[in-house]
Amino acid sequence: QVQLVESGGGLVQAGASLRLSCAVPGRTFSTFAMGWFRQVPGKERQFVAAISGSLTNTDYATSVKGRFTISGDNVKNTMYLQMNSLKPEDTAVYYCAGTFLASSYYIPTTQREYRYWGRGTQVTVSS
Repeated sequence: QVQLVESGGGLVQAGASLRLSCAVPGRTFSTFAMGWFRQVPGKERQFVAAISGSLTNTDYATSVKGRFTISGDNVKNTMYLQMNSLKPEDTAVYYCAGTFLASSYYIPTTQREYRYWGRGTQVTVSS
């Protein structure tokens, strides 16, 4: 069983920055693609960003492109989501997800492509 442990959420004002982390103890990322999704009450979980197992390819939701950056550290077995210029509409529970793939370069962007999920971390942006 693969465990994903998120951290870094919190309460910030609009315009501030936060960095979310997702640790994957004992795993390397070469064939393990990872992503971030977010969910607000009453709505479906939405794709935010994803990174290929090779850590070379990334994809972002249109709403966060240019503000959020996803990255990974193979030494620390940790994925990050740097969130800048936060807006109140970014308020949500953010979930880390991961899955093993045959390709190190493919970027999964839908929930059903991911097998493993973290418990979520709350991000609240006040106006």
